[in-house]
Amino acid sequence: MDSLTLTLVIVIVVIILAVFGLVIYQQARKRRSEQLQNRFGPEYERKVEDTGDPKQAEAQLLARKKRHDELELKELDEGQRRQYEQRWSDVQREFVDDPSGAVRKADGLVVDVMSARGYPVDDFDRRAEDLSVKYPVVTQNYREARQIARANRNGEASTEDLRNAVTHYRSLVDALVRDTDQDWKNGSEQDIPRARGNRDESARADGRVDERVEGKETRA
Repeated sequence: MDSLTLTLVIVIVVIILAVFGLVIYQQARKRRSEQLQNRFGPEYERKVEDTGDPKQAEAQLLARKKRHDELELKELDEGQRRQYEQRWSDVQREFVDDPSGAVRKADGLVVDVMSARGYPVDDFDRRAEDLSVKYPVVTQNYREARQIARANRNGEASTEDLRNAVTHYRSLVDALVRDTDQDWKNGSEQDIPRARGNRDESARADGRVDERVEGKETRA
């Protein structure tokens, strides 16, 4: 084999190896992307939208997972579970007379449960990021609840908004206490009582309807 032929063979082999390596790399990236999408769910889409770059988003999510894996998380004992479940029952009862206060207490309860589990709690963004590694579904509820809580501080949240916030907080408390990433919103929303003001308004509205009906019957 002359030198020219040998050179051509080497070049061809290098090209084949490069193509083969590129295929393997692309397949590995695809598997990694699928794994991250499955793990983070809606949080993956949120991060891609925020960064505008899937590669950057995935790098940040991987860094988030690595940081989470280094946390020394703890399971709650039975006594702690009962304590937090009782505090949640108190939040629900308070909502009837003081929706704003109930939202504040619900937010504080989430922080307390996270702290008991071993999560850093100093910064909301950090809390949400850490939670999203294990509880990506209810983390979205947490973000929505905090938005409503901020709106409430500015006097821009309705009573029904506050009820939705409490429902969102409920799903996260359940996730942390029961250690599961299920969205309990549909199952627990009816457990959140209506605020007393809403019930009074509904009663007044029903009374106005009755008066109109009676008036029509009298005229008839």
